[in-house]
Amino acid sequence: MKSSFSSLLLAWYDKNKRDLPWRKTKDPYYIWVSEIMLQQTTVNTVIPYYQRWAKAYPTVFDLAKAPLQEVLKSWQGLGYYNRARNFYKAANIVVNEYEGSLPEDPILVRRLPGFGPYTTSSVLSIAYDKPLVIIDANVRRLVMRLLAIKAYADTKQDKTIEGYLSMVLPLKRAGDFNQALMEMGALVCRTKEPLCNVCPLKGFCKAYILGTQELIPIPKKRVLRDIQAVIAIIENKGRYLIQQRPSKGLLADLWEFPGGKLRLKEDKISALKREITEELNVGLKSSKYLFDVKHFYTQFRVHLSVFLCELDKNPKSNEQRKWVSRKDFDKYPMPSGSAKIIDKLFSK
Repeated sequence: MKSSFSSLLLAWYDKNKRDLPWRKTKDPYYIWVSEIMLQQTTVNTVIPYYQRWAKAYPTVFDLAKAPLQEVLKSWQGLGYYNRARNFYKAANIVVNEYEGSLPEDPILVRRLPGFGPYTTSSVLSIAYDKPLVIIDANVRRLVMRLLAIKAYADTKQDKTIEGYLSMVLPLKRAGDFNQALMEMGALVCRTKEPLCNVCPLKGFCKAYILGTQELIPIPKKRVLRDIQAVIAIIENKGRYLIQQRPSKGLLADLWEFPGGKLRLKEDKISALKREITEELNVGLKSSKYLFDVKHFYTQFRVHLSVFLCELDKNPKSNEQRKWVSRKDFDKYPMPSGSAKIIDKLFSK
């Protein structure tokens, strides 16, 4: 399990990781800068601050000798100013006690201002490839889904999460592995609308198998609405029709099969005919029921009835509509329910 899990995750990361400036260096100081800035701040916000910081304080020596007020001014806009103050204090300790080199020993690093368990593990694993487990919000959510832990996302889950990650953490490329976990949580195993069809770890994910990934972690109290929908599988010469959702609203910009919700007192075949006419401007020639898929979203439970459909004419491709071969589905981000349909469609 350890080998296959880490291999799949690292292969995904090598192919899909974002081009971020702090990933172009192994210098512990720059990795330290990025990790402090990224606490409670989004990546897009941090990038320009990081770049300006690197010019203003290119080494830990430059930071340590700068006036504190100047440092705080450079931090202005990032908020949570104790991060900057602790960073400044720690930089002076590193210069005065460790000759400007961040120690590799986690015990020594934990004594520095601003270094909690997460920051210590993330900086040392990325900079020195130390095999240390990290747990941030993205990693916590991802592993809770892998283990199908239906609970609130808080530190009460961290002992179980740490035990699981200790089993799959590779001895080599630990830093890349940890970054891959965070990247997976940010880009694929998202809080809402996780992109399970492009996730290399879905074979390990109990929540994906159960269809409960969007209920984990437990969100704020809510009442689930039941929704009935019909889905059209339209095949032509080994290619399947998918279309892109609007750029605003639920599941924005994701790709899915044609179909939609049943209206009040509408039967499934009538809904299928109506949706195909409305979405594709063609007629339904015949349909064959295939299977049902049940999936949970944060505010509703959807029952998807899937039909193999033949049209009176096939629509042409355009920017929002594509005919896709079976092997190319993973190039198109899809809602979790659509990913389950693909799995079931090609499981035989």
